[in-house]
Amino acid sequence: MVPQPIPEDLRRFLLTSIASVPHLEALLLLRNSVHQDWTVQKVAERLYIGDKLAATVLADLSRAGMTVTLRHEGSEPVFRYQPATAALGQVIDALADLYARRLVDVTHLIHSKLERKAQQFADAFTWRKEP
Repeated sequence: MVPQPIPEDLRRFLLTSIASVPHLEALLLLRNSVHQDWTVQKVAERLYIGDKLAATVLADLSRAGMTVTLRHEGSEPVFRYQPATAALGQVIDALADLYARRLVDVTHLIHSKLERKAQQFADAFTWRKEP
């Protein structure tokens, strides 16, 4: 049985709004515990990534309107899942369902985007002989 293609709206969302697998994993981690505040260190530990990467990922998700950054006076920022719009929340819910069923397809799509960008960057530095 051939799997169905990833729905176009989710494919577009993945390609335009999810920079990497750690971004997706962090988003879904926060989504699965809506009322919990997450520090950079907690996210790093749960996803087995470094603190610096976790901080970047969480900041990116906040800028994209998928999470909010809460600052407590005198302490590090904490993050919470809170999509900017109901429509964004629905897309993320659909993405969570898709990822649970088709993890490999979703990660391949994200990696293909990264591979294309890396190849485009490398091609920019390829020396070509003028005709």
